[in-house]
Amino acid sequence: MVQKMLKFVSLDRETPEKRAADDRSRDFDEIYRDYAAGKAADQAARCSQCGIPFCQSHCPLHNNIPDWLKLTAEGRLREAYEISQATNTFPEICGRICPQDRLCEGSCVIEQSGHGTVTIGAIEKHITDTAYAEGWWEPIDPAQELPESVAVIGAGPAGLSAVDALRRKGFQVHVYDRHDRAGGLLTYGIPGFKLEKDIVMRRIEQLRAGGVSFRLDCSIGEDLAFEAIRDKHEAVLIATGVYKARDIGGPGAGLNGIAPALDYLIASNRKSFGDRVPEYEDGTLNAEGKDVVVIGGGDTAMDCVRTAVRQGAKSVKCLYRRDRANMPGSQREVQNAEEEGVEFVWLSAPKAFVGENRVSGVRAVRMRLGPPDVTGRQSPEEIPGSEETLPCDLAIKALGFEPEDLVRMWGVEGLEVSRWGTVKADFRTKETSLPGVYAAGDIVRGASLVVWAIRDGREAADAIARRLTTQSAARVAAE
Repeated sequence: MVQKMLKFVSLDRETPEKRAADDRSRDFDEIYRDYAAGKAADQAARCSQCGIPFCQSHCPLHNNIPDWLKLTAEGRLREAYEISQATNTFPEICGRICPQDRLCEGSCVIEQSGHGTVTIGAIEKHITDTAYAEGWWEPIDPAQELPESVAVIGAGPAGLSAVDALRRKGFQVHVYDRHDRAGGLLTYGIPGFKLEKDIVMRRIEQLRAGGVSFRLDCSIGEDLAFEAIRDKHEAVLIATGVYKARDIGGPGAGLNGIAPALDYLIASNRKSFGDRVPEYEDGTLNAEGKDVVVIGGGDTAMDCVRTAVRQGAKSVKCLYRRDRANMPGSQREVQNAEEEGVEFVWLSAPKAFVGENRVSGVRAVRMRLGPPDVTGRQSPEEIPGSEETLPCDLAIKALGFEPEDLVRMWGVEGLEVSRWGTVKADFRTKETSLPGVYAAGDIVRGASLVVWAIRDGREAADAIARRLTTQSAARVAAE
């Protein structure tokens, strides 16, 4: 048989075609096209099939990447999909939005040897999109129906990951979410140019078709008491994520025209769904014709600047207090933003917002990197006398997220939280201080990556299943 792998020595790395910046900046469609079947096979064949697959060990889900790359190279895509799906609840989503440059691809052996990494994310996306097109996706059909009922509060990546795993085991799964659509940040936080919404909706429909019950537009503590959910179900999983925006004070912080990043992104995504969005239509959360300044350097900031470009902003600047090498966001996203016309103002931090009733400028001060802080990162320091004012009609604060006060919001006693407000949960079982109540995802670990939330959800599902199965066996033995 002709050797299918190890082609990295003769075949260069080639990513899927990326739409031209002028073209993609006018819509919210994804910017990367799919591989042709032959191209995906060729690129998968560049894998070295190394003895210690660092791509797999550096993936939070420990996906069997070398295996499904080899199957793709051999044209066995259905088997590749089955292996991909075995460890990852949402491979078509991770293939699109995971920062592969910091995870699997960044750890690729041939990348370290100078040959250019295997395009793992693009191949993962190709495998699952092909599976959907060919009809290989099937509704969840458990081998047996179990009587135990599990409630999942939060329909984001951690919650839906647990939902999928629990339903496949046969449990009766009920999802509660505050939004009118399931998906959490996958639906309302991440823009369509990174993750088109029909990709998310088709997974949710698969869950519905498999027997999962969704109760949407349901705020715990207002529409339904937390204790009522506990009384109704044998186990509860808290997977609410973290939605409270970190704020920035200073003079002028209360002016109109200053918006939290998530409010801005939710409004834009709702508009893409065709919803009526008053805050968008009256210009409050619409960048059209405006000088926009986004404060922050993470992936959420990148989503905001690129959204503003597509809304027709007059100018878009990203203000970040460190330099490019020290920013937390994906370098791939920074490059995409620069191609689309975003200006990055490195080593600059806001001091005040300028304006009468509405913001008209951001007063910023230049920074320099001083000694490392306790995390090892160099601490930014102000340069005296270096202030400047940037024109601004819309300022967007993308400084990260913190947990909401669930104990107060839900009126629940005995739920232990950390000093940061995250829910305390056993790192092995995911169980909280309340018996039968579990927690997973960002509400436990703080704002993090989707792929970590998926892992947490799967592990929580396994722990819940073990507990309920043990309890069921004990009841049978006692009868």
